[in-house]
Amino acid sequence: MDTKLVKVIKGESLFPPPIWMMRQAGRYLPEYKHTRETAGSFLKLCYTPVLAAEVTLQPIRRFGFDAAILFSDILVVPHALGRDLRFEENQGPVMTPLTEKDIEKLDVINVIERLSPSFETIERVRSKLDDKISLIGFCGAPWTVATYMIAGHGTFDQASARLFSYFHPQAMNSLLECLIDVSVDYLLKQINAGADVIQIFDSWAGALDNISFERMCIQPVQRMVKKIRQIYPEIPIIGFPRGANLFYKDYAEKTGITALGLDWSVPLFFAERLQKDFPVQGNLDPMRLVAGGDALDCGVDAILAKLGKGPLIFNLGHGIIPNTPIKHVEQMIKRVRRNQINN
Repeated sequence: MDTKLVKVIKGESLFPPPIWMMRQAGRYLPEYKHTRETAGSFLKLCYTPVLAAEVTLQPIRRFGFDAAILFSDILVVPHALGRDLRFEENQGPVMTPLTEKDIEKLDVINVIERLSPSFETIERVRSKLDDKISLIGFCGAPWTVATYMIAGHGTFDQASARLFSYFHPQAMNSLLECLIDVSVDYLLKQINAGADVIQIFDSWAGALDNISFERMCIQPVQRMVKKIRQIYPEIPIIGFPRGANLFYKDYAEKTGITALGLDWSVPLFFAERLQKDFPVQGNLDPMRLVAGGDALDCGVDAILAKLGKGPLIFNLGHGIIPNTPIKHVEQMIKRVRRNQINN
């Protein structure tokens, strides 16, 4: 199914480019807030296919994006492995920090069965989604998921996980191996259920030095891509190593991903160089979307002027901020979908 998104990932240049937003189904939408209240908790919303499918489709109905993305969370994987997980207001996800001895106790036997609500959600969404719109499945990259498991919560510099990898390299390898295998199985089931594109989120890639980036960011994703391609050789895979900076090119070349997601800190001249070899996705600063007005128009125009003539998926450089006004999302979409590029 060659949707606009798939065509661009395969290397075509389309204008206007396909557009979607990371976290496009979420707290900035009143219909999401209503559904979230109905569910009673964030995790219950993720694990209730009828409600998760509804949330997945809400931004498509409202904005007409070119892709829907499964409503879930990257931390359902450690939750399915038996780790406790809760989402606290104004704090985010919280787990009991993982110890070296806990790794061998991870419950890998029934993990895919516990993740089955996501597959039903995808099936429900696919049955209601126009064939012209892509459906994106996703997971967190092993390093990023590991950081949350080790620290028990998100941190600014991922010091806990970095130190764990230095003090306990074999245990870290075991954890990454486990997450590679489970994440691959999880993505394969998503593809089988109807996802026509997948994205791997490495949200904390930017915390790593050169040696660790190769070991804990590039190599695990490289192995994931290889395993996935053995079953689905043509599936488009977007890799998003947020904060990778000068490592972006190395990441794209070595992992074997199909398209490269860029965060908002990537200079457009560098993004243009990357685009010569890989379709790129991004990279509007989410704060420009909060601000709206000239700040938003300027950001959109700059991206289109530099990247709009090559294979581009227009997106934010990270997830949408919860207090983003809906009218600013409408402004962005209108600006992107103009008939010509402003140079």
